Amino acid sequence: MSAVLRKPKTFKLRSLHSEKKFGVAGRSCEEVLRKGCQHLQLPIPGSRLCLYEDGTELTGDYFRSAPDNSELVLLTADQTWQGFVSDISRFLSVFQEPHAGVIQAARQLLSDEKAPLRQKLLADLLGTVSENITAETRAEDPPWFEGLESRFRSKSGYLRYSCESRIRSYLREVTSGASLVGAEAREEYLRLVGSMQQKLQAAQYNSSYFDRGAKAGRRLCTPEGWFSCQGPFDVDDCISRHSINPYSNRESRVLFSTWNLDHVIEKKRAVVPALAAAVHDAEGREVDWEYFYRLLFTLENLKLVHIACHKKTTHKLHCDPSRVYCAPAAPRRKRPARQCP
Repeated sequence: MSAVLRKPKTFKLRSLHSEKKFGVAGRSCEEVLRKGCQHLQLPIPGSRLCLYEDGTELTGDYFRSAPDNSELVLLTADQTWQGFVSDISRFLSVFQEPHAGVIQAARQLLSDEKAPLRQKLLADLLGTVSENITAETRAEDPPWFEGLESRFRSKSGYLRYSCESRIRSYLREVTSGASLVGAEAREEYLRLVGSMQQKLQAAQYNSSYFDRGAKAGRRLCTPEGWFSCQGPFDVDDCISRHSINPYSNRESRVLFSTWNLDHVIEKKRAVVPALAAAVHDAEGREVDWEYFYRLLFTLENLKLVHIACHKKTTHKLHCDPSRVYCAPAAPRRKRPARQCP
């Protein structure tokens, strides 16, 4: 039993599933709990009071030091409260399966809202709850395809094309690197690039990286189409937790085009010049074009990054000299000469 105070303390009280608050005053924790249960018509046995802010249970020992007008949540025996986290979780759950009423209410608020910040929050909210992520075809989500050629009939098909276009542009840059070598080595350089192109064609230019329907090891997104920024080239992760789902709506599709497939070891400053130098200095050695292929076109050296995480400074990273050339073939062991009888 907690000590009874001479002067009652006041609190703002509400139940777990209600936003409506009411004032309660009491000289002890038990008195506040009893009045709260009576007002909310809840059973006293098993019920308890928690601070709205962080979920701390209000006990007799804490009652004395609790500030006046603290906000409390009254919980029954089977209920829990973790503070602000619980409210945020409930808020987010609304948008996982948005009800038509939520969308209508948000649209009404937006039409009457004048404050720029609240306008932006409401517009972002509407954009989120109006997403049609599961839709895949043009017939299922016509707005998503606005501005695209009629040949694109599925979201995955367009995003595969988008990824392929990026990889093809890298190949064109590598091909133009032939100008970095002399005429005598240019044919060999282009032969190696041709081998890379054949491998890319067989892999469909790694277009599966943007395809949510591809196997887990071949895509950069979740099965629902969510992409997460992998952070700048010099860190392991994105501290801003950037994410996007270009499958969700037209605006996200357009914004996704600003995300970059960034080369950790830079393509123009490091990889292409290293390839040209390897061809020029080969002196009979065989250039390991597959090593360069992985650096130029695969996730071994590519990171998907939000535009804000795309650092355009010099990376100061270089190709591994020990991997530029293929290891020389081991000489065959000679059989011992047969002895004459």
